[in-house]
Amino acid sequence: MTATLDERAGTHRRRDASATLAARIVEHIASENLAAGTHLVAQDLAERFTVSRWPINGALKLLLDKGLVEHRANQGYFVASSSIRRAEDAGLTTLDHLSAAYFKIAEDRLDGALPDQVSETYLQKTYGLSRTSLSELMSRIAQEGWVERRTGYGWIFSPVLATPEALEQTYHLRIAIEPAAILDPGFSWNAETSRQLRATETRLLAGAIETIPPAELYDRGVRFHEAIVGASQNPFLLDALRRVNRIRRLLVYRSMIDRARYYRQAQEHLQILDLLDQGRQQEAAEALRTHLLSVTLTHRESPELFKR
Repeated sequence: MTATLDERAGTHRRRDASATLAARIVEHIASENLAAGTHLVAQDLAERFTVSRWPINGALKLLLDKGLVEHRANQGYFVASSSIRRAEDAGLTTLDHLSAAYFKIAEDRLDGALPDQVSETYLQKTYGLSRTSLSELMSRIAQEGWVERRTGYGWIFSPVLATPEALEQTYHLRIAIEPAAILDPGFSWNAETSRQLRATETRLLAGAIETIPPAELYDRGVRFHEAIVGASQNPFLLDALRRVNRIRRLLVYRSMIDRARYYRQAQEHLQILDLLDQGRQQEAAEALRTHLLSVTLTHRESPELFKR
């Protein structure tokens, strides 16, 4: 039976999504400096990129076809020895039409050009999206915590991060819980985690700060801080941090226009790792608190975050 136009369009969209995810996985391999033979766990990747396992599997199969990952029966996918370190070199890109629409919606929301409540018809016409593409995009935004479906009307955007004060409050929460996680009785620091985090920060200082996409730069910071809080073995602390990281993503993207600040932040991350590796938890907790306070001050002095 011949496929309908809608079916062919759906297949094309799925291929685009797989290619975009494949590019992000390549960037993840590079940013984490994952060695050949490292297991790429589908569920972990799905959580990292806030998607289901189905598109992750499609992306991994695409990377398998390109020889960038290996598949082992009954085990899954692993980084291949020939894996390259730039998505572009494999003909992949992280920017698809949905990503472009995502950033446009984010900018319009921060600029006050997008109402608090909108219909799906309005969003489709304004951003040139099909119903299926809009559904995929809004599901992603809903997972990040700054929009929710309104019964019978469409979507309603959260006002939680519509002011500089709200963003600063997220840092107040982080200052309360992140240093406390290091001092938690269950805190146990892992040498392999430290090695991976250190490799990422070193790569950034070597020049990657200027070249990696905003989403990957943001995710690198999230992984650093969540790894430290996760080492507390306290799921409530980690859950609180993950929630706040999802909802502050929108504003932090805009702050990445000026990337010079990330050199200092990467250096501070390495100093914190040094203290943790040496078992100096009290000093590490204080260093982390000072680091978060400095980031708070940076955002407070960034008028480009809010144009209203």
